Amino acid sequence: MTIEYIENARNNQCSGEETGNGIVYGYRNCRRYFFSEGVILDLFDKCSSFTLADEVKEQGVYPYFRPIQANEGPVVQMEGRHVIMAGSNNYLGLTAHPKVKEAAVQAVRKYGTGCSGSRYLTGTLDLHVELEGRLAKFLGTEDCLLFSTGFQTAQGIIPTLVQRGEYVVSDKDNHACIVAGNMIAVGMTAEVVRYKHNDMKHLEAMLSKLRPDSGKLIVSDGVFSTSGEIVDLPALVKAAKKHNARILIDDAHSTGVIGKGGRGTASHFGLDKDVDLTMGTFSKTFASLGGFVCGKHSVINYIKHHAPALIFSASPTPASVAAALAALDILEAEPERITRLQANAAKMREGFKSMGFKIIDGHESAIVPVIIGETEKTLIFWRALYDAGVFVNAFVRPGVPPGMEMLRTSYMATHEDQHLDKILEIFGIIGKKLGVIN
Repeated sequence: MTIEYIENARNNQCSGEETGNGIVYGYRNCRRYFFSEGVILDLFDKCSSFTLADEVKEQGVYPYFRPIQANEGPVVQMEGRHVIMAGSNNYLGLTAHPKVKEAAVQAVRKYGTGCSGSRYLTGTLDLHVELEGRLAKFLGTEDCLLFSTGFQTAQGIIPTLVQRGEYVVSDKDNHACIVAGNMIAVGMTAEVVRYKHNDMKHLEAMLSKLRPDSGKLIVSDGVFSTSGEIVDLPALVKAAKKHNARILIDDAHSTGVIGKGGRGTASHFGLDKDVDLTMGTFSKTFASLGGFVCGKHSVINYIKHHAPALIFSASPTPASVAAALAALDILEAEPERITRLQANAAKMREGFKSMGFKIIDGHESAIVPVIIGETEKTLIFWRALYDAGVFVNAFVRPGVPPGMEMLRTSYMATHEDQHLDKILEIFGIIGKKLGVIN
């Protein structure tokens, strides 16, 4: 059987349709497959025909799944050599902090390596309860609930709250965890409406078309993970109040980065009481693994007793929770880390702009994307940086739109000026060599 691939002209809007002439058209991964009715396509054919990663590896510019052999924070060991890490989400530099590591070790000694059950049954430790109470107090909310991963958290919140006849209203550039939660909600017969990225006029227009007597949950990243942009929360709150909608903000890249004492997006805008739910992760600022959602007690209690992502998943490990608790201790005791982080990111923004690089300005966030604009040149640039001792993240199509291929850099409070100056120096040399800057 011959499969013909044609670029999907629907601009990434994947769907499927069946015609009356015995041909089925299905859109997958933004390519169009034609196959004759009655011929079975083996499930694994897509796997054997996927050769792109191997082709990129052969060219020597494959930027993914690179093993780290030792992690010291701003400098890591990869392939037996030291590399400046400018692509990590370890924003406060706490993954190697002695207090965080010791807390994890002591938790293993006391509780063992796992909980052997879900939170709903045998998997709740006093550590879980303690961290939930601490986070609720830190964010000024009534209650908090932990999940085993940050990605899983959105799947525990969105389809649990938004059900038949209700709406999820989601920013087009929201993180994949939110998209996954939206898809599950659709399976529960909820409706998902997407608005243009950070476009509050379009959000307002979409809300005005929805049934006024139905529940609505507006979901947005606080700091968008790819661009580092901060959501226009004041306008979002205004639209939500006008249309009687609730708000869920994902502060994965905001907690410990922006807001008073690192309290995230709502705090950044002074709108702590206007955001209904805040979700986050422990895999970034909190130097661990897991997720959480904070809000009113009645809402958290409902999610706790209805979310399959919580009830049917093993609970966060003792070491993970203890590490997050220790990281929270440090965050509260050392707010100067946030000041240093923001200063580091600001230095890099100005440095890149002064050399002529095109960046996306996320203002106070820790993410500074450098736009290259071509897939091949982005990968070549990435490899040159890596060979020169700097690691960043390469974002290419279809992860970003055409022309927005980028090297996404991110910074830590523990980066020193010598690290940042070296990154800028190497970027400048390679940028000129490849014709990205003059």
